[in-house]
Amino acid sequence: MNPAEWLIRTARRMPQASALLRGEKIVADYATFASNAAAVGGALAAKYGVKRGDRVAIFMTNRTEYLEVLYGAWFAGAAVVPINAKLHAREAAWIIEDAGAAVTFVSEDVGASLRSVTPKCLRKIIPVDQANFAELYGTAPLSAPVPLGNEDMIWLFYTSGTTGKPKGVMMSSANLQAMTFSYFVDVDEVGTEDAILYAAPMSHGAGLYNFMHVLRGARHVVPVSGGFDPDEIFTLAPRVGCVSMFAAPTMVRRLVDRAKAEKASGDGIKTIVYGGGPMYLADIIEAVEVMGARFVQIYGQGESPMTITALSRDLVADRGHPRWRDRLASVGTAQSCVRVQVADAEGRALPPGEVGEILVQGSAVMPGYWRNQDATAKTIRDGWLWTGDMGAMDQDGFVTLHDRSKDVIISGGTNIYPREVEEALLTHPAVREVAVVGRKHADWGEEVVAFIVLQAGKAVAPETLDAYCLEQIARFKRPKDYVLVEELPKNNYGKVLKTQLREQLERKSDGSVSGR
Repeated sequence: MNPAEWLIRTARRMPQASALLRGEKIVADYATFASNAAAVGGALAAKYGVKRGDRVAIFMTNRTEYLEVLYGAWFAGAAVVPINAKLHAREAAWIIEDAGAAVTFVSEDVGASLRSVTPKCLRKIIPVDQANFAELYGTAPLSAPVPLGNEDMIWLFYTSGTTGKPKGVMMSSANLQAMTFSYFVDVDEVGTEDAILYAAPMSHGAGLYNFMHVLRGARHVVPVSGGFDPDEIFTLAPRVGCVSMFAAPTMVRRLVDRAKAEKASGDGIKTIVYGGGPMYLADIIEAVEVMGARFVQIYGQGESPMTITALSRDLVADRGHPRWRDRLASVGTAQSCVRVQVADAEGRALPPGEVGEILVQGSAVMPGYWRNQDATAKTIRDGWLWTGDMGAMDQDGFVTLHDRSKDVIISGGTNIYPREVEEALLTHPAVREVAVVGRKHADWGEEVVAFIVLQAGKAVAPETLDAYCLEQIARFKRPKDYVLVEELPKNNYGKVLKTQLREQLERKSDGSVSGR
């Protein structure tokens, strides 16, 4: 199944329906969207020799052309390689070379520097914001998308590479069909009146949500800024109406802070799907109080994108269940297309409440890593995807994340899960953000260190935070250092880069930490 078929069917059914918007401005209806994509596919095939199974890379910031290129590549039968727009040109070039991409579409704001390190495999770099890109629309369009089977790779997503070179996650057509259909069952329904807002990077999860909205003939909105700006979103949403968006927890935090400051409730926003990192209990409770029942949580990773568990809008807003806090602190229950279990190091399922590694099996799970059999064998064992995330499942099937396995702090032979410490500190009124990591210790192996971002205009002494922690959690879990920082390092998707924090600690040769 070629996803370009979905676009054609929608364009035939509702050709004049608004499809692509830049802010409030409509730049294409569905007939134009489909014809442009077919022309891009025709150009890829006729001018650049792209054929079924070839890879086409996209190194672009958010813009409506992203979707035309995406579906154009599928028209030609290619697999798309989306590249994080914040990567250095050399990092992007490595991904292009590893993927063996034949053509790369770029936006000049990030792609201009790629020309100096052009990978040998590339036949052409095509800037979408130059006049000659529009000429592609005049190319003879492909009469139909190249037929693809369910097992054909259509999406080659490269992991963030925080522990070495990134790995290419192969996604088949069947994988992304499962993700799409599960969205309607487990996350949210979509109608023709709806709009998906691409405020998070289209190279990642936000871009994957295009499928559901193409299928339903909904609108695709790229903010004029091309990114995430709370003021812009609060202005745009009521004018566009029925807006849904994917947001990392840090983005939700910023939206809520702005809503409080402006006394706004989020008019025009239908659904905010949050995921991609830990959403702390205190933050989501406040988010619902400020903006209402607009939130749905998903948990996934590149290897099973957006599809491991979900916590519905009703459950996020529920305050009547006797264990609502525990459920709200979870990432929900298994989505329809997968099985989920928590297992020990040998892969044996653990009883409810015990912490182990989260394993996933099902139609959304990748077939493997691109040209990396060793990594595939380590990650997929006996048909289960080993996620690297530690968590526990309760008797009702709700999964609560603890941490990445690499982030667990082992002090004196005892496991300490940073998230538990972070949750405790975030309930302090002076604390805005927190990240907890381990620091090497000669006697204990590791000790706990908390990096703290304070609320604007607030001040608090480390001793006060220490006393507060002792009221919330066991003494052995409390941080031995509290580092006050202006901001936490984050990647393009809003995830805190704990690797950088650990490296910062290692550079302190005398063992002291600034800010303590």
